[in-house]
Amino acid sequence: MKSKELSLAFSPCPNDTFAFHAMVHGLVDTHGYKFDVTLTDVEELNTAAAMGAYDICKMSYSAYFGLCDKYVMLRSGSALGFNNGPLLVHAKDYTPTKDDLKNFRIAIPGEHTTAALLLRSAFPELTDLTPVLFSDIEESVLSGTFDAGLLIHEGRFTYRSRGLKLIHDMGEYWQSKTGLPIPLGGIAIKRELIEDAAILNDILRSSIEYAFANPSASAAYVKENAQEMDPEVQRSHISLYVNDYSKDIGELGVRAVEALYNKASEIYSTTKKVSNLFIY
Repeated sequence: MKSKELSLAFSPCPNDTFAFHAMVHGLVDTHGYKFDVTLTDVEELNTAAAMGAYDICKMSYSAYFGLCDKYVMLRSGSALGFNNGPLLVHAKDYTPTKDDLKNFRIAIPGEHTTAALLLRSAFPELTDLTPVLFSDIEESVLSGTFDAGLLIHEGRFTYRSRGLKLIHDMGEYWQSKTGLPIPLGGIAIKRELIEDAAILNDILRSSIEYAFANPSASAAYVKENAQEMDPEVQRSHISLYVNDYSKDIGELGVRAVEALYNKASEIYSTTKKVSNLFIY
């Protein structure tokens, strides 16, 4: 087969480096495809995808709903599940009321993240929301720059040890409202490459299956790129965000994404209307 090179972008977080390790290092059959790989923060991925920067791109589902006329989501590669949602935290010794929160300066990990969508859904009255690099949110709250912060990724495993306290679990909010898993992010491909989508989905699924079968193979790659270097945090992160839904979104996962899509349509005027959110 003639080789074909595609640009591929995903985050340096342990769940992504664990999942993509085998395919970007040639440990599974890539069927002649080669990948020009970029690793960067999730909100930077969302912004780059809006400009069509990558052929294949990890993005927040919230961002995807504004780009689904240009991209289509693969069935493999999603970060989706129960009890893994964003956490709203602060550094004070009291539990703030909704009236208190109205006056809070809140750091969010990006305007286009699913975390921001869930926060706006749960607390539509909040207005003082500022995008901050996700790995800087804990420190920005501890320093008093912000009154509260919305944590994603490794932050949910480290906030207590740093003296932060939970205000609200956005995953619990979503699950209580819908009974569905929380769709955080997924891997999308440009619609102009739709003929490649099925085989690329199979390559990614093979990479994830390889990772599960050989969990130590990606350890160095995960450590090299992780924001949080503690091995136990890395393992907890992977265990929480890479699961059976990552191999294939499944019927329940599709329902969860469709429910979030409907919520995004209520909140954001930028949500695109398409008939197929997934490749099949």
